[in-house]
Amino acid sequence: MSKLHILGIAGTFMGGVAALARELGFEVEGSDKDIYPPMSTQLETLGIALRQGYSPENISPDCDEIVVGNALSRGNPAVEHVLDAGLRYTSGAQWLAEHVLPGRDTLAVAGTHGKTTTTTILAYLLQAAGREPGFLIGGVAEDFGVSARLGGAGRIPNPESRIPFVVEADEYDTAFFDKRSKFVHYRPLVAILNNLEYDHADIFPDVAAIQRQFHHLVRTVPGRGRLIVNGHDQRLREVLAMGCWTPVERFGFDPSFEWSARKLREDGSSFAVVHRGVELGTVEWPLLGDHNVLNGLAALAACAAVGVDVAAILPALARFSSVKRRLEVIGERDGIVVYDDFAHHPTAIATTLAGLRAKVGRARIIVAMEPRSNSMRLGAHADALAPSLDIADAVVFLARPELPWDAGKVVSALKGEGHVVADADALIAKLRTIVRAGDHVVFMSNGGFDGAPRKFFAALTV
Repeated sequence: MSKLHILGIAGTFMGGVAALARELGFEVEGSDKDIYPPMSTQLETLGIALRQGYSPENISPDCDEIVVGNALSRGNPAVEHVLDAGLRYTSGAQWLAEHVLPGRDTLAVAGTHGKTTTTTILAYLLQAAGREPGFLIGGVAEDFGVSARLGGAGRIPNPESRIPFVVEADEYDTAFFDKRSKFVHYRPLVAILNNLEYDHADIFPDVAAIQRQFHHLVRTVPGRGRLIVNGHDQRLREVLAMGCWTPVERFGFDPSFEWSARKLREDGSSFAVVHRGVELGTVEWPLLGDHNVLNGLAALAACAAVGVDVAAILPALARFSSVKRRLEVIGERDGIVVYDDFAHHPTAIATTLAGLRAKVGRARIIVAMEPRSNSMRLGAHADALAPSLDIADAVVFLARPELPWDAGKVVSALKGEGHVVADADALIAKLRTIVRAGDHVVFMSNGGFDGAPRKFFAALTV
């Protein structure tokens, strides 16, 4: 089997590609600018050699193909070396489409928010149904311990026994040489369209540009497949109005939708599942918030689309452990609960905090916030940040010196207490002066946050 070098290997998607390549028997090595858990831990466990930085010397001369992550662009030393040396290269999405997806029933999960959680729920439910799915998730699934696997208990797919493969379907572009969204490569049988908002300001000029990419995905779903669509989302309705050739099933809280949820607890930890007016059963699970109710409902609808008896798998959700860094509890010490959350957009921040508030009642919620995504750093969501944090009693905002907009304006617009700090050490120090027993401290960033969540938790005993 040939040898791959993966550029950008520590990213959640590319790390999953690396894991799948190893399982297929490829020899794999890779490099990245920043390498940190949980992906670094997964890759090291798989025996994959990781190299820091993008020096051309990090690419072994005996590599047969270079898989290029979308974080790399022209001018990157490794990219320039690949081009100048005439090395064979491809994108992660294209590699997946050529080496993993053929012969499988692909279920793709798309949307601005909730992709990782919904993908994880869907894979978990298919496993509970005995389908042995493969998957590629943008995070490490607690119930599987990995972010990707081939599925089928290692069997080679064949037309008589098609293995389902669940993929987190990202609208971000594919690579420096392929500016289409990654999800157009996947050709799914079933696609979940969870929601659509403006994001990725570094590559999309407006929401209409994102809608066009979503419609490209819609065009690839066959007539025998299924589109599972958030019935509350106006922008998704506009996408479908551009043309749709596949049966659509809507999900949401409206009982007129094909799939609806009726909350039995305000925090979303219990809800009834209704399909075309018939109540199938009740979900009792550890997840919080309306957004997670919708995520779970979408996953159940997708399971039904591939023939799973939904009523039979509902009890399995009581044992669902979710995915790392989605309101993940780091631990509790001295009456203080510390969470790590992969925040990337004001809507996701607001819905996550609303779910936590419904769970903890009047207890104080303290947020440590880092604007880490490209859109956040560019200031595309700056005006919406303060309102998204309304539920928090206090916010400590990490504004690194290179942040090109004034974080002070966001902090001054907060309803609760607010502070701005310049680095992670100062953030931890400020938090220690604020927190007290009974508080819930939520670290929100879609980057490594310099290890701040666990450093802060460790500091609670000092």
